[in-house]
Amino acid sequence: MFPENLTMEKAVEKNPLVRLGGQYKPPDCWTWHHTAVVVPYYGQAQHLQQLLFHLHPFLQCQQLHYAIYVVNQVNNTAFNQGKLRNVGFREAMQEENWDCVFFHDVNLLPEDDRNIYTCDIFPAHVSVAINKFNYKLPYQGYLGGVFALRPIHYLRINGFSNVYWNWDDEDNIATRVKLSGMLLSRPYLLFGRYHMLEEGQDHSQKQSVWRLGLRAWIHQRWRHDGINSLGYRLLAKERHPLYTNLTVDINFQNPEAPVPNRGIWRLKESF
Repeated sequence: MFPENLTMEKAVEKNPLVRLGGQYKPPDCWTWHHTAVVVPYYGQAQHLQQLLFHLHPFLQCQQLHYAIYVVNQVNNTAFNQGKLRNVGFREAMQEENWDCVFFHDVNLLPEDDRNIYTCDIFPAHVSVAINKFNYKLPYQGYLGGVFALRPIHYLRINGFSNVYWNWDDEDNIATRVKLSGMLLSRPYLLFGRYHMLEEGQDHSQKQSVWRLGLRAWIHQRWRHDGINSLGYRLLAKERHPLYTNLTVDINFQNPEAPVPNRGIWRLKESF
């Protein structure tokens, strides 16, 4: 249900226990699960308000320690979802040792409380039943929308591509998971149900010759194109009441930048 004339102030009023920066911890218990939600953003203000209004109560019911990071590119060039995900992961992991990261499209709202935002032993494609696609996968290899990774999974696939300038990089994700030797999990269709807000991008096109060529290109480059080659300039980190906003220049290239010296990054040495 969507309230009429929703504003960010109304969303903040609905979530009084969320701390500045969009972080929440259960006030009456200690939780095992620590989840960062990374949202690539391209100016969809109404979608962001709806997502925050809906997602915060949804996650609080699950008794999670979580935070929401919105990654916003500053220029009007094509949307680079993969690179924004990489930036969100790196910046989130510098703040907390999150044990799970959900990469979340801004225009998708979960419908079922049994869709738990925690990570399992495998990477997970979570948004398996979207209303726009009649609550079923548009095609078997579809991995768009909401995707969950443990940090060790993320490092094993070397993150996402930095050079794929498009809204959707699901073929990139699927190919990287396969090449890294990991299996993929999905929730039951009944649980992984999502409502797509209006004017959402339609990623239901069938696989094409171009997509097959893309997967061959990923096969050659995935070990060198990802978190280990990420270059960007962080222009601002703003802690809003319901989220942390990361404003970045993703056209900045600095592959020689040192990797932050935090415990999770040492996992990379295992691969």
